[in-house]
Amino acid sequence: MSKPDSSGDPLDEQMAQAAQGDELACAALYYAFSPAVLRLALGLLNDLADAEEVTQDTFIYALRNLRRYDAQRSAFRTWLFTIAISRCRNKRRRKWLPQLPLEWLANEASPAPERAVEAALERRGVRRQVWAALQKLSPALREAVVLRYLGGLHYKEIGQAVGCHPKTAESRVRLGLQAMRASLRQYASEIESALAEWTTS
Repeated sequence: MSKPDSSGDPLDEQMAQAAQGDELACAALYYAFSPAVLRLALGLLNDLADAEEVTQDTFIYALRNLRRYDAQRSAFRTWLFTIAISRCRNKRRRKWLPQLPLEWLANEASPAPERAVEAALERRGVRRQVWAALQKLSPALREAVVLRYLGGLHYKEIGQAVGCHPKTAESRVRLGLQAMRASLRQYASEIESALAEWTTS
């Protein structure tokens, strides 16, 4: 892991301390980033128990391997997402469950900024329909759409997380949205408005 610079960034300091085995620093990293990792895993797996397990596995690996993280290659969150995606791919071998476990969203006391697109869809009454359409996408397209709209990553970061060129990531997001729009034609205007609100927020 690259050393913290002289700016005294709290994240750099926490990571340096966590790499030395500081339990409080490890806990701080977990509580800061685990909601985003859980949201990502749930979007990819559509199963709360599996998403929670992936989140735990992701942080166990990440905290044990902090020295492998290279800040010059990606942001810390992108690195975590890369680990989580790998574990989600392994989980996909299991049978998909039919229910849509969305209750965790309503139970959060303070929504994170990354939830803007979800909140916009909720206001327009189409979040559940969009979630169902998301689960029908191929794994590659689902990963790209989830990373873009639930993870808040840009195309370069998506490419880093899934191991593809940024243009490929952009294409996957576009194709994923096209497929979702095709199955949600009656909600097209609501979805477009929600995505527009998210990109300008």
